[in-house]
Amino acid sequence: MEESPNLTPPATTEGVPGSSAGTSLRREVRAWARDLLLALALAMVIIIFLYRPVKVEGTSMTPLLSDQERIFINKFVYRFEPIERGDVVVFWYPLDRSKSFIKRVVALPGEMVEIRQGRVYVNGKRLEEPYVPPQFADSNSYSPLRVPADEYFVMGDHRSSSNDSRVFGPVPNRYIYGKAVFAYWPVERFGSIPASAQNTK
Repeated sequence: MEESPNLTPPATTEGVPGSSAGTSLRREVRAWARDLLLALALAMVIIIFLYRPVKVEGTSMTPLLSDQERIFINKFVYRFEPIERGDVVVFWYPLDRSKSFIKRVVALPGEMVEIRQGRVYVNGKRLEEPYVPPQFADSNSYSPLRVPADEYFVMGDHRSSSNDSRVFGPVPNRYIYGKAVFAYWPVERFGSIPASAQNTK
């Protein structure tokens, strides 16, 4: 008896719509996920190497920074660029290096700084300070001082509640170890910390 011909087509995926496209899509997704993970890992390494998280304690930099706020500081920026007026810097407290302070630079090495009834003058010209709200100003004066070489005169934005260079004098450059660059907690404070381009008039 003759065998009936096998009419069942051989199993194959050749020519089946979508099979090669699906494989290609999976490859792309895997490649994308791998690249994303590598990018995240690299970003974390950069953050850990360049930046350091710190907690603000006190109100001397209000309203820019609040008590208990968490920020990142750039640990290496001053190896590549100079400290500038208006920078918000973190440094070891000159009278006790076990403590760290955060203040704003108002006068640079070699400059003459003076405070007249709460108004800051640098080289005889009044410093514009829009970051100091009227309610945080004070009316105290400070005798003229020539800032020594490699030292910086720093002040808190909350002038009536700040222990700064008016008390402990200019800060040596070697004590300054970071620049405040980014706030990350609480969430509503999330964002970059701008340095103020201070001008004299």
